[in-house]
This record gives sequence, structure tokens and C-alpha cells, in this order.
Amino acid sequence: MAIGDVAPVPGIEDTYYVDTGMYDTEAYGSVYLVDADRPAVIDTGIGTHYEYILDAMDEVGIDPEAVAYILPTHVHLDHAGGAGFLAEACPNATVLCHDIGVRHLVDPSRLVEGTKAAVEDQWEFYAEPEPVPEDRIDGLVGGDEIDLGDRTLDVIHAPGHAPHQVMFHDRASDALYTGDAAGIWIPSENKIRQTSPPSQFDLERCLEDVNVIVERDPEVLCFGHFGPCEFSEELMSEYKRILVEWVEAVRRRRGVLDDDEAVIDHFVEHTDMADTWGERKATAEERLNVRGVLGYLDYRDGQRE
Repeated sequence: MAIGDVAPVPGIEDTYYVDTGMYDTEAYGSVYLVDADRPAVIDTGIGTHYEYILDAMDEVGIDPEAVAYILPTHVHLDHAGGAGFLAEACPNATVLCHDIGVRHLVDPSRLVEGTKAAVEDQWEFYAEPEPVPEDRIDGLVGGDEIDLGDRTLDVIHAPGHAPHQVMFHDRASDALYTGDAAGIWIPSENKIRQTSPPSQFDLERCLEDVNVIVERDPEVLCFGHFGPCEFSEELMSEYKRILVEWVEAVRRRRGVLDDDEAVIDHFVEHTDMADTWGERKATAEERLNVRGVLGYLDYRDGQRE
């Protein structure tokens, strides 16, 4: 699957995913198209190359004017940066996100400021987000349901990665759209990897979110990064182990080096993802994830004082 390609989600009827070419990296960012009676777009990419999503809709036969809902799993701009562009292209769609995130999509200025600080020189890959008109967006909370006509999406709050994150569970197909709650899936290597960006990563809540996924016991996990894979308890147990060991590795390295920039540099220098994502994206991902853990450790230690 190459950048811009669209493919059906295996085993899930009338559901597709698009490689949006996020950060000019293949198999990193995916957006889902649900061709229901009331079609929906789940996640929106970073805004750059949002036309790939529109081209994919055309390829699978979804009329933009028929799209009922645009559903960012959370308002980090790699998932919600295209929301305003798609709202303009899909004039009858309502944007739905967690209540906490609504104001940030109506006025993205703080999102832009925070994203620039978090992603540093990766900002060049982003498009300046278009605001979502206030009368085109509504808030969600855990326990809500979204009626797509021939299927219903359950809204599940998953605040570990970010307090404004939700997952969507399609009851009919038993697909769970995880956002970043289940980590990053690497389809070429058949493995899962941590995601722990600043500034609101919370290990304990992330582990609770994984427990919720296991309780749901879906057939398929649809990752924001990247694509679908078959659910298994073993995979989710592996992700919990990876998260715990990742946070512990950063904590130990901080104890040895006693300098946060040196800690970041250590993990950047030892990344094992360069062959998968390319050197630039791999090192940027390491910087982002280490900084998120360092912030979490500061917050946790501050609570104990």
C-alpha cells in the first residue's frame, strides 16, 4: 500500500482506509471511510494532502455531500488537522469530537501553538488548520452513540494518550477505531510500538484504556497509525508490557544522565525505526515520545511531593 492508496478493511463490509502520506512517510497515517447509510470519516490526518481522502471517497463511491459525520478520535493535529478542510468539502457533515476538544477545532490557535512546540521541525509537514464553523461541530462524551443508519458507533472515552481522546466501536462489524489508545501498529513488521507524546501522556490511564479494549473484545483494531489488524488479548498484553518498559527505560536513563536533553539524545541515537520510517521521522518520533514520558514523570513525581 503506497501513499494515497485506499484499501478495504479486511473482513469489515463497506469500510476502507487511506494512507494519507503523513510526514511524507508511507504506512504511518491512516484515515477510515465508513460507507454506511449515513457515511462517516474517522480521523482526518494533518491537513496536508487531505485531497487523498477526497480521492479515496470518489474511488469507493462516497459522495462528499452524503457524508454525515467527520469523527476525529482526538484533536491532536495528526488526527484532527484535516477536520476543517473536510468540513468544507463535505458541506452536510457534522464534526463530532470529545467535548474537551470542540473549542480547539473552532479556534485552532492553541492547538497550533502546542503542536509546534511538540513536533518542532516536523511542523513543516503540517497544513495550517482551517477552523471548523461553530454550527458544524458538536461534543461527545463516553457512552454516547452515533447513528449511521445501518450501524451504530459506541463512543468510548480513552484519556490516557490525551484527555480529549475517544474510540469508536462499530457494533455491526465489531471494528474498534482506536485513535492512539492501542499504540502504533507497524504492519510491515507485524509489531506494535509505543506512543507517548507530550503534554498529557499518562501511563496509568493508558493501561486502563488497553484494559477497556480487551473488555470490548473486538474482531478488528483500526489504528490511526497504521491500518487495521486482528485483535488479540496477547497483542494488547504486549502493548501494556511495551508501555511499562518504555517508561521505565526513560526513567532509568534520566537517573544515569541527570540531563533531559541528554536522555532525549540517547534514545534518538539508538532508535531502531530508521529502516521503517526513514531517519528523519524515526528520530523525530523518538524525541516526541521521550519528551512525553519525561513530562509524565515530572507530573507523577510532583504529585508525590
